[in-house]
Amino acid sequence: MGFMTADERIVNPVPKVDDRVDNVLRPSKLKELIGQDQVRQNLEILIAAAKGRKECLDHVLFYGPPGLGKTTLAYILANEMGVNIKVTSGPAIERTGDLAAILTNLREGDILFVDEIHRLGRSIEEVLYPAMEDFSLDIIIGKGPSARSLRLKLPRFTTIGATTRLALVTAPLRARFGAVYRLDYYDLTAMRKIVERAAGLLNVTSDDTGIEEIARRARGTPRVALRLLRRVRDFTQVRANGLITRETAINALDLLAVDAMGLDDVDRRVLKTIIEKYNGGPVGLATIAASISEEADTIMDVVEPYLLQLGYIDRTPQGRVATPLAYEHLQLPYNQKDNQPRLIP
Repeated sequence: MGFMTADERIVNPVPKVDDRVDNVLRPSKLKELIGQDQVRQNLEILIAAAKGRKECLDHVLFYGPPGLGKTTLAYILANEMGVNIKVTSGPAIERTGDLAAILTNLREGDILFVDEIHRLGRSIEEVLYPAMEDFSLDIIIGKGPSARSLRLKLPRFTTIGATTRLALVTAPLRARFGAVYRLDYYDLTAMRKIVERAAGLLNVTSDDTGIEEIARRARGTPRVALRLLRRVRDFTQVRANGLITRETAINALDLLAVDAMGLDDVDRRVLKTIIEKYNGGPVGLATIAASISEEADTIMDVVEPYLLQLGYIDRTPQGRVATPLAYEHLQLPYNQKDNQPRLIP
């Protein structure tokens, strides 16, 4: 049996086609939002202040690992302000004319949500700067010597950006966002509430121990939790009596190769590569990626953040290092001499 790719992983927080059902499970108001308490309180103030002044919201940038609710928060802000939201993404806007078409169709107070905003082209950003700052759009009419610039006034609107790689958002673009918020992984208490709420909305019969087991293995990521809940629901429907208990949840998730800490086959391969092939590290990201036939960007964006969160790997100037916790989780003997610096690109 071949190894699964990162895209096939059930714990991959990047959206999949069958996640569309999650849209009905999304909270629509701030009071329904579970977790991210600091961000929620800041947004409550932002909304109340904008409403009090009868202005549109300041431009907002959300960043953090995928699956934590950046898109959900954009929709919540639109609902709270009672305005329309236009959704697009950085890779989808290929030409300046595409952005101009979107901007000229916005109405007063509307929200423009740009997912993966770090992937906007430089020429696109140049058009977006005056739109965000002065609410104006510069258009070049004609070509050659007869070309002239025309400035169109735009209605006041709010840009909400989302990115998993804040470092790749250019400094001029980042400076135009008045509010920048980081979304962190959810703690177990919040994850339990999220799974419990979703189970109720999906009419899934479950007990507290079953909910807890799903929440524990969901990597602190709501999107992964909802995906696991649907798979466990299928398992209990076919192989149990339809009730999600701790035992049925464990059996279902073990069958999916998601262990007690939420690690799957790809996570364990990364850890075992560092430990068994490179004596615990340090080892470069490109070398790890080549060893398990994965893209380096995928490991950096999808695999690494959770392993860092658990404390299973460390980033050093020489490369990635497996920690004693990783050895303990994989039930491998830890030898401190394993972690001697080795210059591997």
